[in-house]
Amino acid sequence: MARWQFRPPIERYRGGFRLNLDDEERDLIRRLLGEMQSLLVGPSDNPALVRVFPAAYHLPEHAEHDAEYQRLMREELVASRLVGIDTVTAALATKPPLDEAQVSALMQGLNGLRLVLGTVLDLSEDDDPDDIADDDPRAGEHQLYSFLSWLLEWTVRTMTET
Repeated sequence: MARWQFRPPIERYRGGFRLNLDDEERDLIRRLLGEMQSLLVGPSDNPALVRVFPAAYHLPEHAEHDAEYQRLMREELVASRLVGIDTVTAALATKPPLDEAQVSALMQGLNGLRLVLGTVLDLSEDDDPDDIADDDPRAGEHQLYSFLSWLLEWTVRTMTET
């Protein structure tokens, strides 16, 4: 009888990294990153992006400072995220090993997806997305959030292990 053995979603491999994701998982990440790309090039006031580009100044009396920061930095931050999305999309189509820059872009992309989804679901640090009822209309989105969190955790763990 064959024994099932867990393979982490990402692992060190030949001086780089290997993604152990099936085609469906890779396609899902590509599709989500494509949606993120559309959000990034769309209107800058989209509420789904509030956690991706948080306020630099939080006090109401500093609203002008925050507006100036956003005006000066927003374009550069968007460009950086778009380059990261392109890097991850290409990395998902390549054979291992992936290099550290590709895996760093993957971390940034996964985190961005989690931030957007967490905003849409109105999740806070106190919420446990696994506590959602199966019959909740947003159960699928919560499961997706958990999957992205799990994948991000493994990516960070793999990048930081020696």
